[in-house]
Amino acid sequence: MVLDKVFTWLICDCDQVLAVGYSNKLILDQDVDVIIGPPCVTAAIDSSLAPGFYNIPVFLWGATVATTLANDSVYPTCTNVNSDTKILAQAVESVLMQFQWSEVSLVYIPDNVRRVGYYFPQDFESIVNSNPNLTIVYNQQMLPTPENMRSTLLQLGNRSRIVVANIDNITTRRDFLLAITDTGISQSNEFVFIFAQLRNLGMLQQVSTGTNVSKYNNFWMTTNGVDDGRDGDALKAARRTIIIDLENESNSQIDAFMSQMTSEFGKPPFNCINECMGGPNDQIPSSYSRSLHDTSYAYLRALNRTAEQFGYLTKDLARNGTLINNMSKGSFKGETGDVILNDNGEREPIFVVTMLDVSDQPNSLMQLYFTNNTLQITKNYNDETVIWANRGGKRPLYKPICGYTGTECPQNITTYILIGVGLVLLLLVATLGGIGYAVREKMREKDRLTRECIIPFCELGNLKEMQSTEDVKSLDLNKSMKSLQSSQSGGSTKLSSMDNKKLETENYSHFLYNREVVFGIKYQVRVRIFNEDLTQLRKIKQLDHDNLNKFCGVCTDAPILYGIWKYCQRGSLKDLIAKEQYVGDSFVMFTLMRDIASGLIALHGSFIGAHGMLSSENCLINDRWQVKISDFGLNMIRESQPMSKRKLLWTAPELLRENNRKGTKEGDVYSFAIICCELVNRETVWNGVEREDDVDEIFYRLKRTNVAVPHRPQLHPREEVNNNLLLLIRDCWGELPTERPRIDQVRTMLKQMVRDGSQNLMDYVFGMLEQYASSLEQEVEERTRELVEEKRKSDILLYRMLPKQVADKLKLGEFVEPEQFSAATIFFSDVVSFTTLASKCSPLQVVNLLNGLYTAFDGIIDSHDVYKVETIGDGYLVCSGIPRKNGNDHAKEISELAFAFLRTVSTFRVDHLPNERVNLRIGIHTGPAVAGVVGLTMPRYCLFGDTVNTASRMESNGRRKRNKFNFP
Repeated sequence: MVLDKVFTWLICDCDQVLAVGYSNKLILDQDVDVIIGPPCVTAAIDSSLAPGFYNIPVFLWGATVATTLANDSVYPTCTNVNSDTKILAQAVESVLMQFQWSEVSLVYIPDNVRRVGYYFPQDFESIVNSNPNLTIVYNQQMLPTPENMRSTLLQLGNRSRIVVANIDNITTRRDFLLAITDTGISQSNEFVFIFAQLRNLGMLQQVSTGTNVSKYNNFWMTTNGVDDGRDGDALKAARRTIIIDLENESNSQIDAFMSQMTSEFGKPPFNCINECMGGPNDQIPSSYSRSLHDTSYAYLRALNRTAEQFGYLTKDLARNGTLINNMSKGSFKGETGDVILNDNGEREPIFVVTMLDVSDQPNSLMQLYFTNNTLQITKNYNDETVIWANRGGKRPLYKPICGYTGTECPQNITTYILIGVGLVLLLLVATLGGIGYAVREKMREKDRLTRECIIPFCELGNLKEMQSTEDVKSLDLNKSMKSLQSSQSGGSTKLSSMDNKKLETENYSHFLYNREVVFGIKYQVRVRIFNEDLTQLRKIKQLDHDNLNKFCGVCTDAPILYGIWKYCQRGSLKDLIAKEQYVGDSFVMFTLMRDIASGLIALHGSFIGAHGMLSSENCLINDRWQVKISDFGLNMIRESQPMSKRKLLWTAPELLRENNRKGTKEGDVYSFAIICCELVNRETVWNGVEREDDVDEIFYRLKRTNVAVPHRPQLHPREEVNNNLLLLIRDCWGELPTERPRIDQVRTMLKQMVRDGSQNLMDYVFGMLEQYASSLEQEVEERTRELVEEKRKSDILLYRMLPKQVADKLKLGEFVEPEQFSAATIFFSDVVSFTTLASKCSPLQVVNLLNGLYTAFDGIIDSHDVYKVETIGDGYLVCSGIPRKNGNDHAKEISELAFAFLRTVSTFRVDHLPNERVNLRIGIHTGPAVAGVVGLTMPRYCLFGDTVNTASRMESNGRRKRNKFNFP
């Protein structure tokens, strides 16, 4: 294929904004076929997004090492000949695991251009965190100063010996080597410094020679070509390093390529001679030039493969980003080594692990091949002691034998032997003594538990007889003393107020045992308790679970045999359903079912195996609304105890046919379904059947076999009940025991049916109360705001009717004393010929006339220190100096007010009498006066005294459009 292309260079100087803008400009304005992206990683990340949108191929080179660029869904048209820092971190991880170094330090100095030191630490931390066999014990970003480097090295010396370092800048890296020597660390064989880089240079570095010829030397040597006399010190530290880098060519091959590139720059299409390349340092080809060669070659190779596949190459094909990206995959020999591009356009690197041998020559230890994210390691040695020859042939340990501070060295082997023998003998004696003591205590505990399992009747306090004693009166029995059988509600909080009928029923009795209320189940048989029975009773007593009621023991010397259990304050689930309390809420219902299932799981996983007689009557509820399964495990008594058919209505049909009292796990699941049916229907089993002949009929139908539809209770669910729950209940009471689900499966399905199925019922109730309190608080705040607003409106209205200081006293309920004012100015005015004017108006027009006039006057009053006392018809009374004293300003305020009134009436017009004019007579007098509140209903603030009368007479004798003043 003949390449006929136009090249366009746009220099973004690693500026992200420019890179994005240039990328769009090249696509939209230049109509380019391909974008060879910027070598800076941050600019490449942003500028490679637009080509993906326009399906333009992008080829990256240089330092584009961010893992983000490997995301094919974000960058579908991007091909990158560089490896990323995540794969580099995986390479470092593999080396650490290869040499069994499980504790490492991480130090790094990011470079603002390359940014490897920014991305690598993040990826390495992520890799280590996912590996349970690796730990970063010290993590520090260093400053590029010798002082900070030395300080960091001294700190990590007390924490680790294996150091992973990532330093982008080659000058800074040499300073770090010198810091290793300056701190004396290079003299120790214990330290290993692993340099992780993506330069394709291994232990080489590109240095400046002051000419346009590039030069490569060893990484511990000076970078500016000037010998500072410290290359030997840096070499000492370099002997303690391992470099992990991409596969690179030899020094001679790199120099040959750089020389050829320099000469080719003067030829078309570049035509660049020395003058266009800037100063001498600018004329040295960048170390990235090999990467640029490989990315350009990858693009041209993709074009050739496209032309070969289609037989032609059009602009549309050349600009098809996804096609070119797909054609670029494969491998070729590049200037940066073997380039292998996978399906995502990402390079699958080959890493080389290098360290110095005894002759200070680079020695390749192994190659790491990554293929489809799978690592393959090829070792270049057979005997590991060879690669550690300059360390005495021993691999360094991640933690020295004597510890990081040298204070943990093991003692002499003889001492260890003596100490070990002594410890063994001491341990043997202690073990034998401990075993003997444990056996003795276990036997004592066994005897104690056995004695506790048999409760003497004399230790059971009769609650009926003890109600008057002070000890019993002090016992708070919480809400009530609910019977396990009675359907009546309790109402007392003290034992002294309990109903005696509830303390003793046909099947239960309540006692006081160890200052706690317990209940005893009455058995109608007498059985002999053997040793194996005592063992079982002891195990039952030791059972401890949140949803199993605590067994206290049996009482054998009472008039009848009792099984003693811990008392639950809220009675049985049967009582709760019969009273239709609290089971209407779906969450409460599911919580009760979940508790029963949890209790059955505990029973099925214990030595008991199954309950056998599970019913809503022996599902008790404590004060925290937690279900406690009771009356389990006493098979030695239950097998002889006569049982009414009514109590067997919860028992599985197969157990009824076999008269099996011990029960099975499948039978418990059936009983659980019957209880769930009671909760769903909110009524007792079989609709609370009362007649014994009805019970016999149900019992007969349950035991029948070979029927098409087995007899089961009817489900009457409410609308809010989950349909999956109904299906689960029907599965649980299936006729075939093998088809019923296990109880652990039942609990799992129950949790899935309700949101936050693991929430405690009390937490749910508290949450509901918190929501109610929050809504109530919001309502109170809203009502308070409304009250404040109404008060503000009321105050405004009140202050318009009475002086503020007078109104405030009246609001406080205080009596307003009449007050004498030594000097005040009184203002009277009325409308001239108001009677004549009013005769021309209707009453409504008169009101509108006066309202318009006085509204204008009221607006003037607001700008003066005066108080409007009242208006009577066309009369208008104002004062100043009352009730607020203002010195001698009252005369001035009233005078200015009078002139303002006259100016206002000169422009005032009567809407319905446009030719009429309103004129005022004004009288003003200054003198003493008395003011006070008169009356309780519609109180008025009134003025009294000769000054008021004088002002009134001056107004009545005045002339229109004139103010008549009298200032004594």
